[in-house]
Amino acid sequence: MSRKDFYPFDWLVISYPVIMSTFILVFGRPLTDYLDELFLNLIVISLTLFIVHFFHGKRSGSSLFIRLLYPAMLFLLFYEQTGGLIKLIFNDFFDHQLTALEAMVFGANPTIWLDMHFINVWITEILSLLYFAFYPMIYIYFLVLFFKKRYQLIKVSMTAVCLTFFASFPLFFLYPIEGPRYHFVGEYTNEITGPVFRPLVELAQRGAVHGGCMPSTHFGVALVIMIFCLIYFKKAGIILIPVVTGLALGTFYGRYHYVSDVIVGGLIALASMFVTMRFMNFAMDEESSFENKKKKVSYVS
Repeated sequence: MSRKDFYPFDWLVISYPVIMSTFILVFGRPLTDYLDELFLNLIVISLTLFIVHFFHGKRSGSSLFIRLLYPAMLFLLFYEQTGGLIKLIFNDFFDHQLTALEAMVFGANPTIWLDMHFINVWITEILSLLYFAFYPMIYIYFLVLFFKKRYQLIKVSMTAVCLTFFASFPLFFLYPIEGPRYHFVGEYTNEITGPVFRPLVELAQRGAVHGGCMPSTHFGVALVIMIFCLIYFKKAGIILIPVVTGLALGTFYGRYHYVSDVIVGGLIALASMFVTMRFMNFAMDEESSFENKKKKVSYVS
């Protein structure tokens, strides 16, 4: 196994648990409270090295599937791990700072203003549907790329998505925010309800990390996927524009995030895209060649 066997996202998947373990070893007291997190990080590193060693260069469908898409199977584990790290450094949440900033910028907190002026069951259902769309979006995107044999685009996209997640997760405990549904509990005058999609979102949110609000990884990762689609699958990208826009609105309309969480999540996504595009030109060039060949074939036919 040589360095050439590793893709950029492999290094990210290995580096992230190393960085998280370092945070735990420096700040985790008592350290025995964080043994599960340290053990998970060790398992992930070992699993990644195993996959790189045994599946790199394999061309069969199942082996290639595992080699290219295994990080997508780890994102939920990494997310859930943050639940045990929220108070790694700070014992309190900082919602009071964030809400004071938003009140100064907007003149009122957006979720409180929406509660007073703009709660509607049909709007709730539409925005809940678009918010819920995030859950299958990431897996549908990568599955479509795999079955279309766009392997270089998978490598680039997976790198950008990994960067977005791994830059976002540490902020959960570096600046812990519990979110408006907890911070403003008792201040809302209207209940947000809906017959179908609101309950689905609520069901999905039962597994959400209490404190995993800043930034919004939902919006950040969805923005990355939308941008890639706009570049390589224009029709799909255009369709995703209102979906991702509605998802962003649904994050704070539904009281899961503050507007600031969405903005920071978007900035992280754009930075991740920039870094990925900048340092993975070789893969992007191959994708451009693929597009040109496809156009020539279409023209000849």
